[in-house]
Amino acid sequence: MKEEVQKAVDVLKRGGVVLYPTDTVWGVGCDATNEQAVARIYELKQSVDKHAMTVLVASVNDVGRYVRRVPEVAWELLELAESPLTLILPGGCGVAPNLIPEGGTIGIRVPKHEFCHALLRRLGRPLVSTSANVSGASTPVRFDEISGRIRSGVDLIIDRRFEGSPTRKASAIIRLGEGGEVGIIRE
Repeated sequence: MKEEVQKAVDVLKRGGVVLYPTDTVWGVGCDATNEQAVARIYELKQSVDKHAMTVLVASVNDVGRYVRRVPEVAWELLELAESPLTLILPGGCGVAPNLIPEGGTIGIRVPKHEFCHALLRRLGRPLVSTSANVSGASTPVRFDEISGRIRSGVDLIIDRRFEGSPTRKASAIIRLGEGGEVGIIRE
């Protein structure tokens, strides 16, 4: 796995885009701090909503690096989550400006996936994670369902042997407001 992780890190550090397995579905990703790489993903996905991509971090401790003031309940939710959970948090920072919408929020997830963890630790930066489909198309739950447009539009496709045991469904999404508001976006 080390060699595949290093190949991905090299591509990501050059501003490249990778197609990689996660604990949910296959994702398209890039270095979340690289504005040009983020723009490439929006273009690849033909995305209309320019701010609907999640950022993966290696551990719960990393969340505070990309959110100005993490609501207290966020820590509990992240620690107690038994299935993949994305939190939309106020005060996003430290990532490419084109990842943060007008409201200033950021979607963050800590994946429970061996390859993702190794990649995030080695990269040392957050990783964009968006489903491997053109915007508006259904989310492919298996590698074989990923369109040729997406496959040919990335710089590296991670070997399928690192897929592990994904849930094959998108993560739950909870939005937390600065005043303690909680909204369930997707279960």
